[in-house]
Amino acid sequence: MDIIKIIGIGFIGLVISSIFKEYKKEYVIYISLVCGLIIFFICLEKLSHVILLLNNLAKKVGTNSYFILLLLKITGIAILSEFAVSICKDAGETSIASKIDLGSKVIIMGISIPIINTLLETLLGIIQT
Repeated sequence: MDIIKIIGIGFIGLVISSIFKEYKKEYVIYISLVCGLIIFFICLEKLSHVILLLNNLAKKVGTNSYFILLLLKITGIAILSEFAVSICKDAGETSIASKIDLGSKVIIMGISIPIINTLLETLLGIIQT
């Protein structure tokens, strides 16, 4: 099971990080980054299955694949920004972390405009008929 691998890598990273905190504090951020990247690549395989499933569902339902692409972009931005925010917080840079968080939320809002617009047009069309 992949969750066992993820938890194991997390705990190994935690132990190594705890040891390095006492002697070489500057390496702790690199340990956190490597650990996070390993976990991310484990999750990437599962994510590709989800993307394939969503594309197949969109084809069956007849939904515009553009909206599925937008939803995947939004999800990717959220995952990557959370990863970056966590790394910044681990490094003690909460100010930078909050800026990354704010920037990602603004970008997500901008990307979601076509979805909101189409949803509102559909609702207006239903209400007017």
